Amino acid sequence: MKRILITVCIISLFFSCSNDDNSVNQEVQEDNFYALRVGNSWVYKNYKYDINSQTYEDTGVVDQVSIVGMETISGIEYYKFRRLTTGNEEGITLCNPNGEHFEYLREQDGNLIWDTGEVKFTNNDYSERTLDENDWGNIVEKLTEDSTTLNVEAGTFECIYSERYVILPDGEQAPSLDTFYYSDGIGLIYDTSSFVSQETPSVIRRLDSYNVQ
Repeated sequence: MKRILITVCIISLFFSCSNDDNSVNQEVQEDNFYALRVGNSWVYKNYKYDINSQTYEDTGVVDQVSIVGMETISGIEYYKFRRLTTGNEEGITLCNPNGEHFEYLREQDGNLIWDTGEVKFTNNDYSERTLDENDWGNIVEKLTEDSTTLNVEAGTFECIYSERYVILPDGEQAPSLDTFYYSDGIGLIYDTSSFVSQETPSVIRRLDSYNVQ
């Protein structure tokens, strides 16, 4: 009888630990700000500013983004992103060119990191980051402490966002200001592309549809 009781206790303990492990694994999987999971996909449409109507018109350019696998680079695992751009036969400036493009990204401590080691986006570091240094000015980016609700074709999302701008050689900020909006568990929702001398972004991209597991 003692053997039976001990066996039952061991089996119960085993299943209890297994269930706890599964719960932990599930929590880890669900805690994924950038929706980094093989098979996830996003479709973005590009809109260009019309100076006459002062509105953004659909360019017909579509960026289809998907995570197609994992790849180990210098001993570190990265998610392999594939972007397929169509509809840009005219070569619209600030829209991606037609064709395939691949990038490799991972998340660490709230940072979305390229395989080069550079940070593409951060969800918790509010310091100013220099992205590129040039004779005409430095491109910098900074996460704001604000959040906002965005309505796009794919739905309504609560977003945090960063601002990207240029600091000119005299220390002044250039007129342009680009923004990058991310939503927890979904990823990129909306971004803009500008010419340095213009206040109004030339092209905006909005999330049109997505499939996130």
